[in-house]
Parts: sequence; C-alpha cells; structure tokens
Amino acid sequence: QVQLVESGGGLVQAGRSLRLSCKASGTILSINAMGWYRQAPGEQRVLVATMTSGGSTNYADSVKGRFTITRDNAKNTVFLQMNSLKPEDTAVYYCYAAVRSPRTLSQRDYWGQGTQVTVSS
Repeated sequence: QVQLVESGGGLVQAGRSLRLSCKASGTILSINAMGWYRQAPGEQRVLVATMTSGGSTNYADSVKGRFTITRDNAKNTVFLQMNSLKPEDTAVYYCYAAVRSPRTLSQRDYWGQGTQVTVSS
C-alpha cells in the first residue's frame, strides 16, 4: 500500500504565501506524475499543478505565475509554493501520485487526505 501525507495548509491573508508538502511512502517502485488538485465547496476537484518524474510540469491557468511545483524524487516528495494568494484559491488541496508497484509493475493513482487552504480578503 501507499500513503500520501500532506502538510502546510492553513489560514492566510490575500497576497501572502503558503508552501504545501506531500510525502509518499509504502510499497513504491517508481512515481510517474505527482502533484496537486483542489476542491472548493460545491465544486468539482480540479487540477492545480503536476510534475512528471522527468520534470515536465502542467499548471492550471488560474495559478500560472503564482504557484510553483517542485519534486524531490529521491524522497518521493512534492511541494507546492503558493505566492500572491487570492480568496478564490480557498479550497481543500489534495496531493496526487501515480505510483508503480514493484510487485505487479502496474500503475495506480493515490490521493492524500487533503489539507485546507483558506485565503482571507
């Protein structure tokens, strides 16, 4: 099994910054894509940013230029630096990882439990 543990959420004023972290642990051969999604109240979960093991990134248009995703592949950890936060960034942020099993060699998606980010105006 694989566990994703997030940290770094909280309450912050608009214009300030937060940094989210997510570490994957368990039975892992490799991790392809790793990243972040978010879900605001009454809305669907949407992509924020992802990064492949090779370093390719994908960002939601709404966060480009403000958020930066990085990874430490050796530690199976992904980070999300969020700058110039806006009230509309308020949501539960979920870590995501596409993990390949050493036993089956198959890939499966895993999700963290979510961390709340609240941006006040």
